[in-house]
Amino acid sequence: MDFAAELTEQNRLLAELARAADPATEVPTCPGWTLRNLVTHVGRGTRWAAQISRERHQTVLDPKTVTNGKAPEDWAEAVDWLVESVEVLIDGVKATGEDAVWTFTGPQPGTWWLRRRLHELVVHRADAVLALGGKFEVDPAVAADSITEWLELVALRGTGVLPEGASLHLHTTDGDGEWLITAVGDKITWERAHGKATAALRGSTADVLLTLLRRVPLDDRVEVHGDATVVKHWLENTPF
Repeated sequence: MDFAAELTEQNRLLAELARAADPATEVPTCPGWTLRNLVTHVGRGTRWAAQISRERHQTVLDPKTVTNGKAPEDWAEAVDWLVESVEVLIDGVKATGEDAVWTFTGPQPGTWWLRRRLHELVVHRADAVLALGGKFEVDPAVAADSITEWLELVALRGTGVLPEGASLHLHTTDGDGEWLITAVGDKITWERAHGKATAALRGSTADVLLTLLRRVPLDDRVEVHGDATVVKHWLENTPF
């Protein structure tokens, strides 16, 4: 997958949506946020990643110190600032290449930030679409990689996300996306595979993603098979 191209496209779609909307629109999936808060968060986060990569930071960068990290007051200019943030990140990553920089998963090549910011954009674009009453649509391949990346992060950082001995199967109806997640002690392992599990979620790739990231209610978009308490336990212990 061309993460830079996909990131640019997701950012463009968010900007297009934001430009035509009221910046004071509340974003229910991000309690306390307006659309302006969301745009600021995304733009600053992308510039934060750009600066980490460009300057080859080996420790965390204080987001308050990010160069040009404040969105302009004028809404049209703020949206332009959001669009430009991805260009800044891509340029920063090009300058760094595969050199290791700080990430919250440990040292990674600068290119790691392209994928991370892509999936941040996917989820926050969904927040904006849902806030404005639209139908969220995304390429199933992109959504599938968002699910995979999320499982990678949960496996690294999550504890107690599944009850002991439990397993969870994810099955998408519009692609070849299947994941089998298994509890191992207080951690998890996962693989791209079909298998019998304690519980299962089945739906479109976008809807499985929105459910996993708690953007829609559990029973709203997907079918739940098996022990629903396992799914609820997972959702309660994997906040985004």
